[in-house]
Amino acid sequence: MLRIWTGILALVALLSACAPLAPAVRETQAVRIEGTPGMAVIYLVRTAPDISYLTATVVLDDRLVGPTYAGTYYRLEVPGGRHRLSGFAQDSGALNVDVQADRIYFIQHSVTGSWRSTNPFSFFKLIDETRGRAAMAGASKLG
Repeated sequence: MLRIWTGILALVALLSACAPLAPAVRETQAVRIEGTPGMAVIYLVRTAPDISYLTATVVLDDRLVGPTYAGTYYRLEVPGGRHRLSGFAQDSGALNVDVQADRIYFIQHSVTGSWRSTNPFSFFKLIDETRGRAAMAGASKLG
């Protein structure tokens, strides 16, 4: 009987070691949505709960932004013009967005995948300000 319980505990420990870690430093205060003069601001939001628990790394114009987790967001300042948000490596999800300086944009990031398919796949969607603010309620800032 002791052997069975030892095996179960070992299995649980191994499975819990595979779970993605949450970001170490998180800001959980109320989100202040602000623009930047002369720049467009993109809030990349991943809501909680999300379709998947997997971490997905995001790229902006061939520049690594970082990993996203459910319930987190990035604030990205970019010059006006066309920009491309995409997944990293095997993650081929992408969105091209045209932005104007002195404006704020909200992009929802959703990720699919599971323990069977451990490669995340990103979906990006431009959303309006009302939905963006609602998605950011309670979200934690990354980066």
